[in-house]
Amino acid sequence: MKAIVQTGYGLPDGVELRELPTPPIEDHQVLVRVRASSVNPVEWYRVAGPVFARVSNGVFAPKKPALGADLAGRVEVVGKNVAELKPGDEVFGTSGASWAEYAPAREVRVVRKPPEISFEEAAAAPIAALTALQGLRDRARVEPGQKVLINGASGGVGTYAVQIAKAFGADVTAVCSTRNVELVRSLGADRVVDYTREDFTRRSERHDAMLDIAGSRPMRQFARVLKRDATVVLVGGPMNARLGPLPHLAATRAAAAARSQSVEFFLAKITPEDLAVMAGLLASGKVKSVIDRRYELTRVREALSYFGEGHARGKVVISV
Repeated sequence: MKAIVQTGYGLPDGVELRELPTPPIEDHQVLVRVRASSVNPVEWYRVAGPVFARVSNGVFAPKKPALGADLAGRVEVVGKNVAELKPGDEVFGTSGASWAEYAPAREVRVVRKPPEISFEEAAAAPIAALTALQGLRDRARVEPGQKVLINGASGGVGTYAVQIAKAFGADVTAVCSTRNVELVRSLGADRVVDYTREDFTRRSERHDAMLDIAGSRPMRQFARVLKRDATVVLVGGPMNARLGPLPHLAATRAAAAARSQSVEFFLAKITPEDLAVMAGLLASGKVKSVIDRRYELTRVREALSYFGEGHARGKVVISV
């Protein structure tokens, strides 16, 4: 099979397309014929190789060559302990090796794909959509009628967050650049702030919760548009190949110690229950995947380079 492998650190030469044997599966896994995957910060940082990303993957050279978390495809083979899935089922979820024609996946990390959506739309969703879902529902505990501020509304997590917050009945203020205003408005945001023309931290509204994806402002500034008991959920920050979002995350947590607002930071947990929630939202049309660009497996280097520019509108998808 054809597969992308990580051969070293550094963009774009840290990955190669190779011919590999079809991977075996364990008893609790399924083998998926991958039809689509997508690009997330986790892959970009894995290949770029900043110090914090090398801790678990090898300081001088990557220990695990496989790449690609999100996947959508068709089950080919099931392990003997797999209970719910069978060959022929169309599924989506995560693998860890999905930038390939075939990928093993744990049964608890995939669910059946709704027939109403394409493989590419399904593959865009797992990590980004579950980050938005769990950030809004579990960390910010958003309720109907609350005011939610989303900073960085036009990227992968942001486009899902706007739609999920509206599905929860929230009043949404979304922050993005000029070129993305109409896109974000079309996703249902009650108001869209173009940060190149207006300082969103100077607006009069006070919000119950904020999802900070862009990491573009310090806590002392965006605290002005939050209620005293508001929750700030830190999702990301400026992308760079040195320390990534860590400085912003650390500075925000430190600044929050002297304020009444609470700050939450988390990494999404992939569960079959939440994948099923997203499957329902996608099938119903309440949430849609926004896809900026599609790249074939042979063009993964280009996909990573484009993603690293930080201007993707929605998701960058890998078609297999």
